[in-house]
Amino acid sequence: MESGQANGESGDNYFQPLMRYNHCYGCGANNSNGLRIKSRWDPSDPSVAVCEFTPAAYHCAGPPDIVNGGIIASLIDCHAICSAAADGYRRAGRKIDDDAGDPIIYATGSLQVNYKTPTRLDGVLTIRASIVDTGSRRTKFEVTVQDISGQVTAEGQVTAVLVPTTWSNPNGIFTND
Repeated sequence: MESGQANGESGDNYFQPLMRYNHCYGCGANNSNGLRIKSRWDPSDPSVAVCEFTPAAYHCAGPPDIVNGGIIASLIDCHAICSAAADGYRRAGRKIDDDAGDPIIYATGSLQVNYKTPTRLDGVLTIRASIVDTGSRRTKFEVTVQDISGQVTAEGQVTAVLVPTTWSNPNGIFTND
């Protein structure tokens, strides 16, 4: 497998390929230059979503064997936001690729990242997002990043906020400016 891409099995169990209008750098299937992460529910815990990502050499920080902190923050953020959307569809009793209704879209309301130790560039990173609270317009997550040895190298807290369906406009939200 090419580095810098999501790992794992293929199929409809990943959220991002099913989401319409997603051009996000971190999670957008419609962004060929992005990280293109893929998230799925943990089969043993429906409140946890899992993402596996293999960083490429160009995802490095100053030291060439460490993952850039901005990449880590993007992984935490995008994994949680797509997990919030998937949970929103699940709570609405809809499939993610359900074209019959308006898309359910979340954006970052807040993001906090705590870097515990440098994250090794070699090997698969596992990002786990646990739902800790839900409301009608927001979902809160606690997220961990583990390196190939299983060591937690970063932790994050993300509040995902439901945004208007106008965000699904393929031309953007500022098209009338």
